[in-house]
Amino acid sequence: MNAQGAPPGKSQTASAAAPGNSPGKSVTLCGDLDIRISRDGTWYYLDSPITRKEMVCLFSSALARDEQGDYWLVTPTERGRIEVEDAPFLAEELFVWGTGKEQTLSFRTNVDEIVSLDGEHPLRMGAYHETDQEIPYLLIRKRIEARISRAVYYELVRLGQKEPIGGKEVFGIWSCGEFFSLGSLDGTP
Repeated sequence: MNAQGAPPGKSQTASAAAPGNSPGKSVTLCGDLDIRISRDGTWYYLDSPITRKEMVCLFSSALARDEQGDYWLVTPTERGRIEVEDAPFLAEELFVWGTGKEQTLSFRTNVDEIVSLDGEHPLRMGAYHETDQEIPYLLIRKRIEARISRAVYYELVRLGQKEPIGGKEVFGIWSCGEFFSLGSLDGTP
């Protein structure tokens, strides 16, 4: 049986709302697809890398995440669950306009989406589940994040500054008039 209760290789139709679908629409549930996104942002089908970037970009445009944290490829009539090892996207390049509190930071992902760091697309520091190491993530769209690459993180650290927040000295960066923490300087979260 697959996750939706249908035998393997079979699909089932449901009218329940799927991430990215309108409530009440009939959607064919395709079960668990053999598609995986590795921690480094590589997409795999049947354990073979998908090497055509255009195909990865197409799939990424159909990616949604539900309230339980499951990732789905969603079309108007079908949806199938996929595996994501960490975050589905990787922020690989940083663009900086301006300086200080007036600067704007934008990121290019491995699927060529450009997203500015702002209130709708905040940065958070989160523990990677395999190491508990704090690493930065950027919200790309509803419940979907990009892990910020190590090289880009070092650029953020270079741009960072100390700010007093809630009685603590916090290290972070400014973008679009908002301050985003990269961590406390006294060792506490």
